Amino acid sequence: MKKLVILSVLVFASFIYKAADAQININISIGNQPEWGPAGYTNADYYYLPDIDVYYHIPDRTYIYQEGNRWVTRTVLPARYSHYNLYKGYKVVINEPTPWLRANEIRSRYASFRGRSNQATIRDSRNERYTERNDHNRHTPDSRKGNNRPEQARPQHRS
Repeated sequence: MKKLVILSVLVFASFIYKAADAQININISIGNQPEWGPAGYTNADYYYLPDIDVYYHIPDRTYIYQEGNRWVTRTVLPARYSHYNLYKGYKVVINEPTPWLRANEIRSRYASFRGRSNQATIRDSRNERYTERNDHNRHTPDSRKGNNRPEQARPQHRS
């Protein structure tokens, strides 16, 4: 009887651990999404930006785009995209590894999303899952300037 009780406690504890682990993974995914990302997704690996044919890898906070005939990964967009406002452009969520290897198919599939600007962003969402975001989210562009570069820390003036 004692062994049955111990076994039951261990099985119950493993279920609780797995449930807690799953909840933590979801929260981490939500917390990693930039404020300019589309609202409504609890899990996202990549955003595809059809207006500029660029992928954004959420876990690494990097952009994947073509330079010449090769795909490169950078932490900022190149100057040729300085006009692009990440808050306004449409983002397609893609949850698969290396989507740029199927770039022609993805371009074709999401061509109708180019020019759309009617997508709610995480920043503007009233959903509770986004209210407890980290304040040190430095990969968020400054939407007032339409800038794609990471925000710089601003010095605090003391009186």
